[in-house]
Amino acid sequence: MLSESHFYFNKAADVIGLPERIRTILLTPLRSVKVELVVEGEDDELHHYIGYRVQHNQARGPMKGGLRFHPDMDEDHATALANLMTWKTAVVDVPFGGAKGGINCDPHTMSERDLYLVTCRFVEQMKDVIGPTKDIPAPDVNTNARIMGWIMNEYSKHEGFSPAVVTGKPLELFGSEGRSAATGRGVMDVLADALDEQGKSFAEVTVAVQGFGNVGSHAARLIAERGSKIVAVADHTGGVSNDDGLDIPALIEWTAGHGGVKGFSGGGAFDGPEVITWDADVLVPAALEDAITKDNAGDVKASIIVEGANGPTTPEADEILNERGILIIPDILANAGGVTVSYFEWAQNIQQFKWDESRVNQELDKIMSKAYRSVRDVATENDIDMRTAAFVLAIRRVGKAALARVHLKTELPF
Repeated sequence: MLSESHFYFNKAADVIGLPERIRTILLTPLRSVKVELVVEGEDDELHHYIGYRVQHNQARGPMKGGLRFHPDMDEDHATALANLMTWKTAVVDVPFGGAKGGINCDPHTMSERDLYLVTCRFVEQMKDVIGPTKDIPAPDVNTNARIMGWIMNEYSKHEGFSPAVVTGKPLELFGSEGRSAATGRGVMDVLADALDEQGKSFAEVTVAVQGFGNVGSHAARLIAERGSKIVAVADHTGGVSNDDGLDIPALIEWTAGHGGVKGFSGGGAFDGPEVITWDADVLVPAALEDAITKDNAGDVKASIIVEGANGPTTPEADEILNERGILIIPDILANAGGVTVSYFEWAQNIQQFKWDESRVNQELDKIMSKAYRSVRDVATENDIDMRTAAFVLAIRRVGKAALARVHLKTELPF
C-alpha cells in the first residue's frame, strides 16, 4: 500500500513539476513511534504486543488519523495510511495533518478486560506524542467509540480533562452527532455533485455497493433515500441483488442480527466478488483494499466509481478505468466525510459547545461539495483524472502551508 500511495503522489508531483528533494521531504514522516505493550491476561499468561503511531506531517495543523487493532498492523502499513491522511485532510481543507497507528493484536480473540488493558498501556506509552494540539486518534479497523472513550479517560488521568484527544467517542463522552454516518454521507455528497455535473438525478441511476459495514450501509441508505435503486450489495458473507432495488433499512436490520447480508430474503443471492462487475451505473467499493484490479477492471460496467474504502483500486486498474472513461471519485476525497466530522467533534470539544445533527450534516455537505468542485477545477485546468487532481490540490495546500512557516530563498512550484 505504501508503494501505491507514493505512486499516486509522484504522478501528481510530475504534473506540478515538483523537485525530487521536495518530494522526499513531503513523503517522509515527521515521526514514527513503536512501543512494547506487555499485559497479564485473564488466562494468567503474559501477552506481548507492539503499538505503532506514525505522524506524517503537521504543516496544516495537529495530526489526525485512526487507530487500527489488527494482527497485521505494522510500521509500513501505518506509514502508508498516515501519508494518505495528510493528503485527505488537505483535500477537504480541514486544519489537520496526517497520522495513523494501532496495535498488532486481534480483538476478536481477546477478552474485553484484556483489550481494555492493552489500550490503556498504549495510551500510557504514547501520551507524550498525542494530544488535542499534537495528534488526535480516531476509530479504524477493529476499534470503535467505546475504545475511544477508554483512550480519552486514560489520557485525562495523566493530562487532565481532555475530550479533544480523540474523536469518534460515544455521545455520552462528548462525541459528535452525525459521526457514525459521516463517511457514508460524504460518499453520497460527492456522488450528488458528480450526477449534477452530468445532468442526472439520483432517481435515474442504479447503484452496486461492495461492503455493508459502517460506510457501505450508511452510503446505501442515504443514496436510496435520494431516489436511487441499490440493486446489489455484497460483503464478506456473500451478495444479494434485486433489480427493483433492495430494501436497505430491512437489509441493515438483517445484517445487524445475522452478521452479514447472506440469507436476506429481499433479493437473490450471488457470489460477493461479482459485485465489482455488476450491471449498475454507480459502483461504491466500501470494503477491502485492492478490490478493483487489472484482472477485473476491464469488466467494470459502472460509469461512476465512488471509493468509500481506502485504496480499493490498484494503480494498474486505475489506469485501465481512466482509459475507459470511467469517472473515479478517489478515496482521499470520497471517504473524507469521516475525518471532516471528526474535525467538527474536535472543534466542539475545544469550544465545549455542542452542535445538533442538522448543523453537522449541513456543514459536512458544504465542505464535501466545495472539495469536489475544487478537485474538479484542478482536473479540468490540467486535463487530468480526479485522483491525480486531488493529490495535486493536496500537495499544493500542504506545500504552501509548509512554506508559510519558514523563510526560504528557494522558489517552489506551489
